[in-house]
Amino acid sequence: MTSSKRRAQVFAALGDELRLKIVEELVWSDRTPGELIEKFEIRSALLAHHLDVLELAGLIERTESHADGRKRFVKLTKNNNDLISTANKINQVVFVCRQNSARSQIAAAIWRSVTGENVASAGTEPALKLHPLTIKIAEQHRLNLSNARPRDLESLKMKGKTVITVCDQSHDDLANPLSRLHWSIPDPAELGTMAAFEKTFQELVERIQPLVK
Repeated sequence: MTSSKRRAQVFAALGDELRLKIVEELVWSDRTPGELIEKFEIRSALLAHHLDVLELAGLIERTESHADGRKRFVKLTKNNNDLISTANKINQVVFVCRQNSARSQIAAAIWRSVTGENVASAGTEPALKLHPLTIKIAEQHRLNLSNARPRDLESLKMKGKTVITVCDQSHDDLANPLSRLHWSIPDPAELGTMAAFEKTFQELVERIQPLVK
């Protein structure tokens, strides 16, 4: 497909107001079809039609949950976050994963490095210590994790804060998904390689940068 045809297809897909709203929502958060139905108060058949149009234009993908293979997440495809201008600002961020030993710790360190703002991380079932490769990847990218320790989400005061879950299990563990954001990111500890942790780092950078520009 030529560049001009690609742009025309994207603009046509975003020419519908509801599809534009769906994409704007996905800039911030991966969502299940059920969550999108609830948020936009539409029928499942209508949502399926709009998702098909967005997928055909290469704007979204539907991926399997890493925690529950019966569940799907709708997310923007890579390099499409910049298509939408996001005027909103989020602060007092708390990143959450299950053990708070890898993804949420790396995300918090990136956020702190890019914005200079205070940020927290926590787990729904926190581990006893950080994964060793979390420390190594942080050192490689000059991120400060010197005082980082896994902590329980319940130990934090959450009122008024922006919660971003970065693993599908913690997304399932917490109630009221539309009250927070979710990024469906695989657990690098399952592979336990530097390559997996580097991939996680890069994906988190890609997710964070459009929100803090």
